[in-house]
Amino acid sequence: MQELVRTVAAIEGSTNLRALARAVRAFAAPLGFDRFVLYSSQPSRQEVIEHVHWAEGDWFGDGSPVDAKAYLKSCPVNHHILETDRPFFWTKRGEPGTQTYRVVPSPRGIGIHGWQVPVFGPSGLIGAMSFGGRHVDDSLATRLALTLIGQAALRKAIALSAAARQARPSQLTPREQTVMRWMAAGKRQAETAAIMGLSERTIENHLRRIRLRLGATTTAEAVRMAIRSGDIAS
Repeated sequence: MQELVRTVAAIEGSTNLRALARAVRAFAAPLGFDRFVLYSSQPSRQEVIEHVHWAEGDWFGDGSPVDAKAYLKSCPVNHHILETDRPFFWTKRGEPGTQTYRVVPSPRGIGIHGWQVPVFGPSGLIGAMSFGGRHVDDSLATRLALTLIGQAALRKAIALSAAARQARPSQLTPREQTVMRWMAAGKRQAETAAIMGLSERTIENHLRRIRLRLGATTTAEAVRMAIRSGDIAS
């Protein structure tokens, strides 16, 4: 219990993600967990994964690198968090490229086993943390401890991301921010043009520059990116 309290205190006192990861790793490693993923979610969207804060470890089991966001999007375990309000165990078995996942009552046998912790806020699911390893402790004490650590880690990671966004200058001009706020509010280009007293061509030019600057392929994607980066409020 004292070690758990120290770990949560270290997480809450972290000034960056490296310090947060170090605190989580130190607690979880002796329990057999050496793979970690921490991400934010926006379940109102079709894609579960909104932002990956931290991904570490040999998730494929063969030492190969992995594109964390692409991997998480394709992982069925992460979609299961939309169907439950409780942490759960999962097991991954098989060779790279043919691996299968199962939600299980407890981890047994060969494979990579994990404890997935969905985290909820006032408006619902806000993300999750997954702890993985080949030989993991599945005791009640470990489950309770990792659940509290996962919750603390995600909330701190979100706070650190928000602070970083506020500290950097906006990527958009004030006029572009106004255009994006109307887009985020569901207005069409013609409506935005009328509201702002501009031509539709001018609005389209603004949107084209915004998409280029943010690296977005569509206006809807640009809106999501602007909200996530703090350029406009959600």
